[in-house]
Amino acid sequence: MWILGHRGASKAAPENTLAAFSLAFAQHAHGIELDTYQVDGQIVVIHDRWLNRTTNGTGLVTCQTLPYLMSLDAGNGERIPLLQDVFRLLPHTALFNIEIKHLYCTESWIATVQQGIRQSGFPVENIIISSFNHRWLRSIQQAWSGVKIGALTATYPQSGLGFAEDLSAYSLHMALDVVDENYVREAKQAGLKVLVYTVDHPQDMVMLADWGVDGIFTNVPDIAVNTLG
Repeated sequence: MWILGHRGASKAAPENTLAAFSLAFAQHAHGIELDTYQVDGQIVVIHDRWLNRTTNGTGLVTCQTLPYLMSLDAGNGERIPLLQDVFRLLPHTALFNIEIKHLYCTESWIATVQQGIRQSGFPVENIIISSFNHRWLRSIQQAWSGVKIGALTATYPQSGLGFAEDLSAYSLHMALDVVDENYVREAKQAGLKVLVYTVDHPQDMVMLADWGVDGIFTNVPDIAVNTLG
């Protein structure tokens, strides 16, 4: 089962920083998940809309300039990374889930990601693009043929897998609170990979492995590796 560091090894290092991503790989995670905002033509890596929780800055991420965001302390002296910075540290065998929190121009967003791929040599087939905003995912898929889409949901939709099928998704990314064994089975029968977030307790890890889940997002990759082998 794939083990992906949720915002990196975010239990032990400041979330969504290069330190957290590097630590996740040091703990033998198969990959990482991170959160992104498009700002001033670049893609910055941060989770919250507001800066206050994870940095020494204030205000909305999308209302700040790129130089201001780059000046902030994101914990233990770490900076808010650009997506390009993350590409440079990724092992080429890693899985890389890019979650979109804010996007204002599909074409420039794709161009930025593809530039990171070219400069780093990271294999595009190891990238999964996910978002709760399925319209963004559709626009990216239409403009970037073949990119892998992760259909992200925190609910158990009445339509079942309809939303994932509409997106021609590669994978279903589902909240631990709502996933169940039948839904996992249905998704896998439909040809979808199934990834579950956020899984930090060993008992849940073992349960999901028994259900045939393909991967988990976890804040504690070291515990997941020790639990799952």
